[in-house]
Amino acid sequence: MRISTSSFYEQNVKAMGLQQQNLFRVQQQLSAGTKFLTAGDDPVAAARALGVSESLAESSQYAASRSRAMLSLSREETALNSVTSLLQNIKTLTVQAGNGTLSDADRSALATTIQSNLDQLVGLANSDDGNGQFLFAGYKSASAPFVQQAGGGVLYIGDQGQRLMQVDVARQMSTSDDGRSIFQSVQGGAGYVTSSGPNTGTGIFGSVGIVDATDPDYGKDFQISFTGGVYTVTTNDTPPVTAATGTYAPGSPISFGGLQISVTGTPADGDTFNVTTAKNAGTDIFASIGALVSALKVPLTGGGATAQANLQNALSTANVKVTNAHDNVLTVLSSVGSRMSELDSLDSSGESRTLLDKGYLSEIQDLDPVAAISEFYQRQTSLQATQMTFAKLNSIALFNYL
Repeated sequence: MRISTSSFYEQNVKAMGLQQQNLFRVQQQLSAGTKFLTAGDDPVAAARALGVSESLAESSQYAASRSRAMLSLSREETALNSVTSLLQNIKTLTVQAGNGTLSDADRSALATTIQSNLDQLVGLANSDDGNGQFLFAGYKSASAPFVQQAGGGVLYIGDQGQRLMQVDVARQMSTSDDGRSIFQSVQGGAGYVTSSGPNTGTGIFGSVGIVDATDPDYGKDFQISFTGGVYTVTTNDTPPVTAATGTYAPGSPISFGGLQISVTGTPADGDTFNVTTAKNAGTDIFASIGALVSALKVPLTGGGATAQANLQNALSTANVKVTNAHDNVLTVLSSVGSRMSELDSLDSSGESRTLLDKGYLSEIQDLDPVAAISEFYQRQTSLQATQMTFAKLNSIALFNYL
């Protein structure tokens, strides 16, 4: 069979073109460092690589979210640590104020110090994240959550929303706590708070003890009133129900509703003491500290034993309320620490998962450079040999032998 000159040229050019394409493809693979340049080169591997790449992108986003959550919680932790220090200092000053040797001027100085601590506490409650977003405002983070009123007191204008952040595939985490839960709440196990009205006698109450939590009246609010040397304990029911009554003896325990309390001194007729669950006794720490400041500013000079008794009762009430608030802040602080610890664990597991995904992705698409370079030189040599052979055959003609 005869092969025409044009057919010979066409076949050789086509063969060299194919070899050049193969060589160029290997060059592209070496440049890109991947086994396949398009999904059409290996559809199955390309699909797997795409899935792993999406997983890596999600892991990266979760890691970024965890970083932001950790930053927010760290700022909250710093603020709450300062709050606990302030409350501890106020408790110390409250105990100091009970020293009977202090003068009116000394107590006034303590009131000024506590008021300064209260102002600092409001400032900490209005802490922001450095970008104008307030930490304890709930969803209303653009405005300061606590506003001091002209007539005294502090008003909470935030809400109780929790800002959640997706920190892992199946985990949403709150990165903040609202101010009401921190500064205007107490724990469920806070117990009872005792307070007195503007009594005219010298009765001073002691601490409340729990003797029978199964009593049917346990958990209710009570009022102890004194008339003619007799005490009467009534519940907060409507109408009130008498829980206990008896002859008053200074220092002797008064039992009612599964509770027990001792009163010393001599209560006057009409004097009352309120024994109230902590959640009903007023959970606003700002109001409690404000009441403490007001009590310390009242001079005792000329007031006799009655003024001294009222001050001691006010200090006892304030001490219990500040302690309850302190415990509540510590509980929130513990929750913040637990969330930060969980973020650390999620970071560790996320890094491990990312490392595995990267290894699998490398196995799917990364090029073996040694094998690719070897193939490159083989194809280059083959192409050069083909070109040289074509050039030799192309130069053959009968005129060369005449």
